[in-house]
Amino acid sequence: MNPVLVVALVCASTVQAPDCSRETALDIITGPAHTLQECLMQGPVLAANAGHGNDRDTYVKTRCEPRR
Repeated sequence: MNPVLVVALVCASTVQAPDCSRETALDIITGPAHTLQECLMQGPVLAANAGHGNDRDTYVKTRCEPRR
């Protein structure tokens, strides 16, 4: 099992970055990562692969959480 969970939060551009959370996100995309560095790079990639790469009305905030 991978030790880190990548959480890509897709938030509306009207939401301030500190307020972008699981509760305020328009979409939440998760995936596995082996290291913290891999996690930080994977978030935007996961969101882009889900079709959230070129939308000017949204942005992606990446969180790295320990797997439970």
